[in-house]
Amino acid sequence: MYTYPAYHNYDLDPQFMVKGYDDAVSEGWDALKEKLQGEIRKGCRRLCFELYPGVDEEEIIRRLSSVEGLCILRSGEARLPDETLLKHFSPYVTDDRVFGVMYHGQLSDCFDAQRLESLREKAEGSEGACLVIGTGASLVMPCPDSLWYWDLTRWEIQLRYRRGMGTWLLGALDGQTLTKYKVGFFMEWRMADRLKTALSGRIAYRVDASDGACPRMVPSEAYEAAMDQACSRPFRMQAYYDPSVWGGQWMKKTFGLDPSVKNYGWSFDGVPEENSIRFRFGEHTIDFPAINLVLSRSEKLLGEHVYGRFGPEFPIRFDFLDTMEGGNLSLQVHPLTGYIQENFGMHYTQDESYYILDATDESCVYLGVKPGMDLREFEQALREAQSGGAPLDAQRFVNCFPVKKHDHVLIPAGTVHCSGKNTVVLEISATPYIFTFKLWDWGRLGLDGRPRPVHISHGIANIQTERDTAWAERELLHQARVTERDAAGEVEHTGLHNLEFIETERHTIRGERVIDVHDSVNVINLVEGEKALIGSADGSFPDTEIHYAETFIIPASVGRYVLRSREGCMVICARVR
Repeated sequence: MYTYPAYHNYDLDPQFMVKGYDDAVSEGWDALKEKLQGEIRKGCRRLCFELYPGVDEEEIIRRLSSVEGLCILRSGEARLPDETLLKHFSPYVTDDRVFGVMYHGQLSDCFDAQRLESLREKAEGSEGACLVIGTGASLVMPCPDSLWYWDLTRWEIQLRYRRGMGTWLLGALDGQTLTKYKVGFFMEWRMADRLKTALSGRIAYRVDASDGACPRMVPSEAYEAAMDQACSRPFRMQAYYDPSVWGGQWMKKTFGLDPSVKNYGWSFDGVPEENSIRFRFGEHTIDFPAINLVLSRSEKLLGEHVYGRFGPEFPIRFDFLDTMEGGNLSLQVHPLTGYIQENFGMHYTQDESYYILDATDESCVYLGVKPGMDLREFEQALREAQSGGAPLDAQRFVNCFPVKKHDHVLIPAGTVHCSGKNTVVLEISATPYIFTFKLWDWGRLGLDGRPRPVHISHGIANIQTERDTAWAERELLHQARVTERDAAGEVEHTGLHNLEFIETERHTIRGERVIDVHDSVNVINLVEGEKALIGSADGSFPDTEIHYAETFIIPASVGRYVLRSREGCMVICARVR
């Protein structure tokens, strides 16, 4: 009989303590207005509020209406007409429900140059203090006396999409969250991140706009100190948890999540593109997107060779997939590198692996195809099932292998796969997480009541039929091998496959072990044991406690770190080869 883990020490509110700036945070609208009025009293007549797309501009303007003598101009007045933007971005939006094409332009592409100039002249000609506000406000006022950046995480933006907010770029379009997310992922967030990076040395204040009722801000020197400290010692991010049609009960019971939610299928506990870091300054906390650290401290965080290969992108993702008392994941395949480059404008693909964090006697993974599988026949069966015909007999075409706790299943792109029910997967993968070609979803509807999108044509074009039963058993299953064993425990190389750029090691620790980062950011998770300590090999940072199932990022600048455990523990560690 299955028994859920009983540690119950997973930290739902991890915070990063910033040293030396205890009184840096200003909290609430009254404090922000006082800070703004103080800037004006100091002689700042030209002010700029640059907003990340999704920040509530109307709320800010409403709250500032009581600031006497302040002229407010909106950058949106200089935007190109909606029909012009739609025409320009349509090739990147596409007609697909999920996939667009990556846009590599700038936010300035969305503005009319003459209108920008006219608005700039209006701001410069204002007699008193003038504030330009909005996404792209810094394009109107490139050299303000005081520049404030209002920020949001992509996860918070997605929650706002679900509540009905449209995209900044193209509005609500068809009203579907998937469509809005696509506009954000492929276009809007990319342009905004480029502008944010370009502005980094000119920003006076950073504002956390995630709580509309209580914004929080810090001066740039405190923010930069937080970034410097975060890239020099281990840290956790604020995870998020989401229901799914196949979701389970393991995270709810093990992590202590809201018991009223029907299930949790997802947890992103190691994805800087989505998560925030909650910084603590004295008695106050403030959240900033973890992607900011990737963009501003790339080489220190990632390592020289990782930065040289990927640029300012975090290439490793850790997340949980919980099907305990739930259902199978969708049968799926990820695109080959050439395919994702040619069709979607991405320069690397979603290779991945399933680390089996917990399992029952009936846990399994679907992996690779049956020997001699006819791809045309498989496609026909998929299309018939999708159109309402007989359900797909998946095991006629795809292998189903039993798995147990601590197995590590390797899944290079092009390999058909999915996790079965009653399994908890720690997914260790490359970052382009949106690129899943669903082949069959077991006849289910999504949480929105609509059929979940499948991409049979994309999937069939990427399935590697030579990855059959024998190949999967030889290349993808049970690949762990001991590379070191001593009194402190053992080190096992568990993956990933030679086709994948991520390397993983499992450390079984009895006492302490020193680990070299190998000039790469390390991402670790405590996969067995109640707790352990992450320490510095040179005394540069204090010990940090890691609890069962928590994910920590170890910046490359750390060089070497120490894992300690008196009771014994097991840690999985991923880095770039």
